[in-house]
Amino acid sequence: MLKSWRSYESKTSQENKTSSIANDEVALLAERLEFFIPKLMDVMRPWQWLLYIFFWSLFVTVIDRHDLATWSDFLVKFASRIVQNVATILPALYLIDYLRPLLKRADTISVSGRILLLLMSGAAVSATLIMLVMINMGWLVYNPKAFLLNVLFNVVITGGFTSVFLLYFLRRHRELMTLKQSFEQKLTAQNDIIKARISPHFFFNTINSLVSLIETNPPRASELLQHVSALFRASFNGVREISFEEEVALCEHYLAIESSRLADKLVVTWQLPDDDMMYDMVITALTLQSVLEKMLLNVVEMTTETIVIDIMVTWQQHRIVINITVQLPNKTFIVTHDLRRHINFHIQAERLKIFFGQSADIKSTVTHKQILTIIDYPLQDVGL
Repeated sequence: MLKSWRSYESKTSQENKTSSIANDEVALLAERLEFFIPKLMDVMRPWQWLLYIFFWSLFVTVIDRHDLATWSDFLVKFASRIVQNVATILPALYLIDYLRPLLKRADTISVSGRILLLLMSGAAVSATLIMLVMINMGWLVYNPKAFLLNVLFNVVITGGFTSVFLLYFLRRHRELMTLKQSFEQKLTAQNDIIKARISPHFFFNTINSLVSLIETNPPRASELLQHVSALFRASFNGVREISFEEEVALCEHYLAIESSRLADKLVVTWQLPDDDMMYDMVITALTLQSVLEKMLLNVVEMTTETIVIDIMVTWQQHRIVINITVQLPNKTFIVTHDLRRHINFHIQAERLKIFFGQSADIKSTVTHKQILTIIDYPLQDVGL
């Protein structure tokens, strides 16, 4: 919603230090998001609406000039159009703004219907009153059929005019909502990355493990600290494309850190391509690591049994497929429905799609016996 330079100058003036342009614009945006029709009298000032009505009345009068014999007839009809449109539009705009709190509670179709009915009813009333005044003044000859057709013509024109504006406001509202959703997804992705970098759960568990090992096993504490340093250094580099060997190394650093705390509860097996093939493979940083982190958090930490995680990586027909299979515990009860809700890799999949295209995806299937997660994305084999 546009604001004049004068309003900004007022907000930034010495006399108005308490005003905030940012807060004001945020408030306006919030209003546009919660309701598809802006404050109409804020969109344009009254004189701007009057100017718009003037040219609109001129346009309609020119279209409907078939029965006008002289310029005086044209001017009379043009003036009557202006008065009629002013009497229809301006009160309706003020009324719509006044009723905004009530209109916000209704659905879009209901609101649109009410506004359309309001303006069309106003057009019928104002057209009737204006023509009655003109008949009394002798400027118009009364003809029941012509009278009715004129009222109907004004109602239809007003209805079409209103519908166009409602469609425009609805389209703008949808665009704003799409931008909002896109922004929220990006913000969620950024928050997810930040949490991955310094997850409080992971961070404090690691600190506790280090404190314990410093007293009981200093060499092991030094080794663990090296793993922590490597993982955090990589995570703070942000989302980027790295070699698959680097991603595997990051996963091993992460698993080494967690193994110091989980002891014998975790067994991870790898089935990787040969070194020559892995040399040409790339992936988005921390994609596989974040999948393993969710598995540990939602499965391994929920049981005292040993959990086996099998990771198999293949590269065939220009696609990389990573199968992560987690065998669920037999004795510990884990609610499958909760697992399906928590084992969600939408953010990681979106990050993959940014680098490798829309065919990249991460899908997870949860059964009573296992969780199968498949990371699948295209990658051209440069060696072919």
